[in-house]
Amino acid sequence: MRTSLNETLEIENLLLQQGNLPDRLLTEAKTLTNAELRKTAEWQLTAYEVIRLHGRQKLLQEIRQVEHQLFSMSKYQSFQHRIMSIFKFKR
Repeated sequence: MRTSLNETLEIENLLLQQGNLPDRLLTEAKTLTNAELRKTAEWQLTAYEVIRLHGRQKLLQEIRQVEHQLFSMSKYQSFQHRIMSIFKFKR
């Protein structure tokens, strides 16, 4: 069975605790009584977790690239010295 857009939105509102409370409670009751809907909700939650983890990995990668640029390029030498003095790093 194909999941409808409305069903996806209802599940999303439930998982993200958005929308109005009565609708979320109704969706929660539906998931408790409908095994297929419950499985759909579980897969949707898994997808959100994978997306969140991927976003964190991409952000960490970007932070590492900026850190590498800041601490390896000579044009940022004054910044490097200020940071080193703040944290009292020794070369």
